[in-house]
Amino acid sequence: MEKRLFLLLVFITCSVSAQIKGIVKDSLTGKPIPFVNIWVENENIGSTSEENGTYQINTTEKGKKLIFSTLGYEKKIIYASEASIVKLKTTSYSLNEVVISKSIGTKTVEIGKYKNEMYQAFDNGPKIDTKFFPYLASYKKTKYLKQVTIYTDSRIENANIKIHLYEVDSNGFPGQELLDKDFVVTVKNGTRINRFDLTDFNLKFPKNGLFVGFEKLMIEKNKVEKTITDSNTNLAQVQKTYFPFVLYNYVERDFLYTFSGGKWNRQGNQNKNNDSGKMMINEPVITLILSN
Repeated sequence: MEKRLFLLLVFITCSVSAQIKGIVKDSLTGKPIPFVNIWVENENIGSTSEENGTYQINTTEKGKKLIFSTLGYEKKIIYASEASIVKLKTTSYSLNEVVISKSIGTKTVEIGKYKNEMYQAFDNGPKIDTKFFPYLASYKKTKYLKQVTIYTDSRIENANIKIHLYEVDSNGFPGQELLDKDFVVTVKNGTRINRFDLTDFNLKFPKNGLFVGFEKLMIEKNKVEKTITDSNTNLAQVQKTYFPFVLYNYVERDFLYTFSGGKWNRQGNQNKNNDSGKMMINEPVITLILSN
């Protein structure tokens, strides 16, 4: 099988003067909350809080609303002018029937792989891209989630990325998360397939399907800066790139769900001449290992 890898490096240029800064804290303990997802409402401008809870986001319009969300806390929408100190309230999750009994692990199967794959790696920005895994009757014999694998390219050592596991809601969108806490994992330098263990969570594959997504963490630890000088104007700009990049495969699908601007967006086939209803999309290279 021939596999090709194309690296399309897309850089993010930021202006230091165009930023709102603040800190996110637990409303009860006052402790900082790391890796909070932060969005400018209805815009593709996002950021992530650092491990010490501090954040900065590239908007100077204080009349804009910011959306703060992370697992274990209630989502909060607040004006940028009031976001110097943001306090989030803890919340509790009832995890339906996802925690049943422990997996035996004597039989495994990998799902989500394709025969012909041509990989691309590019910076997806702050959005959350997902891959949908439909439920099949054959999964009754291997109904537990054992591992999630994700193909990445990183130019730094020990970059962090957040992985999400979503049930399907009544409208077919990504719904409630299967976990009650953030699943932040570490990716090593280079182009590699990463395997992350899920057995401790005792998760059963939902019968209405499963969305697996990844979230780029826009934090200092993941950032690489490079100064570029325009040969015509002689002006210098700082290009900021956040790692790791996740590799994508160009495949045919019915739809694509992406989280940006603080909400889920569904992309379907807009080609009226295509009667199949399917379209070609860039889908993150993610697979699942199921066990009994």
